[in-house]
Amino acid sequence: MSKVSDISNGTFVRYNNELCTVVEYQHRTPGNLRAFYQVKLRNVRNGKLIEQRFRPDEEIEIVRVEVKEMQYLYKDGTNLVCMDNETYEQVYISEETVGENFRFLKENMILKISFDGDLALLAEAPVMVELEVTYTEPGIKGDTATKTLKPGTLETGAEIKIPLFVNTGDVIKIDTRTGEYVERVK
Repeated sequence: MSKVSDISNGTFVRYNNELCTVVEYQHRTPGNLRAFYQVKLRNVRNGKLIEQRFRPDEEIEIVRVEVKEMQYLYKDGTNLVCMDNETYEQVYISEETVGENFRFLKENMILKISFDGDLALLAEAPVMVELEVTYTEPGIKGDTATKTLKPGTLETGAEIKIPLFVNTGDVIKIDTRTGEYVERVK
């Protein structure tokens, strides 16, 4: 068992016999009251957020996880098949492990996957991905001054808002954390 002061953002902990990851962590000292830690946790199994206050001397169990970079090969039903690039071992990971970022995944992308033993806890997509626009309404030449957006379909099937000057066949860069257009790739 470790003290609450030993955790930080991204740490995996066991709280109320549930595996959670620390989303937000703040040390507060309100006026003449005792100091405390305000911690926001996300349950790994069901994704619920838990907000909890801890005293500085409280103990919490830190769970050691192994993070591996694996290559996404293909989708098999509701699972993703990923391969370890060192051992060539293939692992099946559920779509929920990747979460909302699944819509931006393309075959052969490298994912960071956190494991607790053989159980995949969390899969992180690359922060920026380059995808081709497969369908959008024709662009208007020279309309780069306004922030007007139009819907566009990407090669993975995801739909996002893109600027008016982007056409079908263009390759664009997308931030997977927000799902927003960043720039057109030359």
